[in-house]
Amino acid sequence: MALAGGGAICIWNDITPEGRDEFYAWHLHEHMPERVGVPGFRRGRRYIAIDATTRPEFFTLYETEDPGVMTSAAYLARLNAPTPWTKKATQGFRNTSRALTRVRASHGPGAGGILATVRFAVRPGRAQAIVDAMAGKLLPEAAAMAQISGAHFCATDSAASAEKTAESRGRPDILAAPEWVLLVEGCNEGPVRAASASILAGLDGLVDGAPDIGLYRLEHQC
Repeated sequence: MALAGGGAICIWNDITPEGRDEFYAWHLHEHMPERVGVPGFRRGRRYIAIDATTRPEFFTLYETEDPGVMTSAAYLARLNAPTPWTKKATQGFRNTSRALTRVRASHGPGAGGILATVRFAVRPGRAQAIVDAMAGKLLPEAAAMAQISGAHFCATDSAASAEKTAESRGRPDILAAPEWVLLVEGCNEGPVRAASASILAGLDGLVDGAPDIGLYRLEHQC
């Protein structure tokens, strides 16, 4: 599969203007290396919105060996012992949404510089239908398009995502996690938009409400 494992942590957040420099320094030099150092974490990537129509401004993706890594003792130990820098940097977070997900389908040759995130809910009783459509046709066809390097479909563990830890407890910026996440990555904005639209068109009648779509550019990978 194009993603590096069977689990994915998807995080969206804004940052206050006064907290921006702190966020960048902390995220680059402490937070991402710390997370990727947890056993079972395979890769971390941070993206920034391509323009003001995409919100929240930042998207961070951590790929794990399997979903169990995201509730492992090693990872929870980090969440329950936030560093002083973490406590300071996260004070500037706004509109944060964090989804601990199981990768249900993933296709493509690798990572791309442009990424679309699509957050959505599924109509009652249609969960299996949407998994079958994604895995059976929609993602393989999208991943075969010119300039598309990956198409991935993830199901959120809502209970695990909502679990409070020392790092998240008492933070008013944290919002509910999306139920399902589609990620489409590639070389340029136009092809990524087109592939995302093609996948969503194939889900007609299965998605509950309007999906939340964002376009991001890769800033850092570790």
